[in-house]
Order: sequence, then structure tokens, then C-alpha cells
Amino acid sequence: QVQLVESGGGLVQAGGSLRLSCAASGSIFSINAMGWYRQAPGKQRELVAAIGSGGSTNYADSVKGRFTISRDNAKNTVYLQMNSLKPEDTAVYYCNAHLRTGAVSWGQGTQVTVSS
Repeated sequence: QVQLVESGGGLVQAGGSLRLSCAASGSIFSINAMGWYRQAPGKQRELVAAIGSGGSTNYADSVKGRFTISRDNAKNTVYLQMNSLKPEDTAVYYCNAHLRTGAVSWGQGTQVTVSS
């Protein structure tokens, strides 16, 4: 099993920046891809960004050019740098890990609120 703990959320004004962190523990050798999802009130959870074990990345169109996902394998941590934040980025952000077994682990989520 893999445990994921997110941190770094908070309240920020539009145009500001935040960096989210996701620390993994447990069977980290089994982790393949990792990603960040978000869920706004009344909406479905959606993929924000993902990073593969080799470092390949993909982003939702709505965050391209503003968000950057990165991975520090030595620290077993994935980051999401969020710049030029907009009110519509307000959501609970979840870290996710896809394991080589096919299982998926989720963190508990961290709230990001962007005020206009």
C-alpha cells in the first residue's frame, strides 16, 4: 500500500501562486505514475496534471502554461506549482498514485481557494 499526504493549500488572491506537495510513503517502489486531481463543489473530480515514472507530463487544457507538475524521487514527493491562479481554480486538490499492480491510491485532499 501507498499512503499520500498533501500539503500547501490555502487562500490566495487571483493572480497569485501556491505550491502543493504530495509526500508518498509505504510501498513507494510500486508507484508508477502520479497526478493531481481537483474537485470543485457540485462538479466531478477532474485531472489537473500527471507525471509518469520517466518524467513525462500531461496537463488539463485549463491549466496549461500556468501549472507545473514535478517529481522528486529522492524525497518521494510530487509537487504542483500553480501560478496565475484564477477563482475557477478553487477546489479540493487530491494527489493520486497509480501502482504497478493496477491499484490506485489517493490522498485526503487539500483545499485551494482563489479570491477575486
